[in-house]
Amino acid sequence: MTEHPRLLQTVLDSTDPRGLAEFYRELLGLRYRDGDEPRPDGSPDGSPDGSPDEEWLVLVDPDGPTRLAFQRVDRLEPTTWPDHTVPMQLHLDMTVPGTDGLERQRARAEALGARLVLDRSDDAEEPLYVLADPSGHPFCIFVSD
Repeated sequence: MTEHPRLLQTVLDSTDPRGLAEFYRELLGLRYRDGDEPRPDGSPDGSPDGSPDEEWLVLVDPDGPTRLAFQRVDRLEPTTWPDHTVPMQLHLDMTVPGTDGLERQRARAEALGARLVLDRSDDAEEPLYVLADPSGHPFCIFVSD
């Protein structure tokens, strides 16, 4: 019998891992892995007192499974999609049950710092929005049962 690797998480590079983690935490209703929470006093993370390391943060579902991780990079060139000068490289697909949810989630994402890249909300077969998160990673929100 062939064994397969198990997908642990999707890792997103960012020049601001905490900011991007906060965006997805709010958007998807996730929580920080124990130990990765922001410090209550707002002081910088990764300090010698054992506070969380801002170089690598992990978000999990409320019931525990790991979903997304965020890794600090010095520079990140956002995609120019749909022009392929700088390719998309990776994107996340998210679904909602109806067009009301699609509009609500687009508004939430934009309020959290996303920007609209493509509006296909009037597509009768697959209404969707492509947005870019605060670090420039594209993600799709579309209607699916």
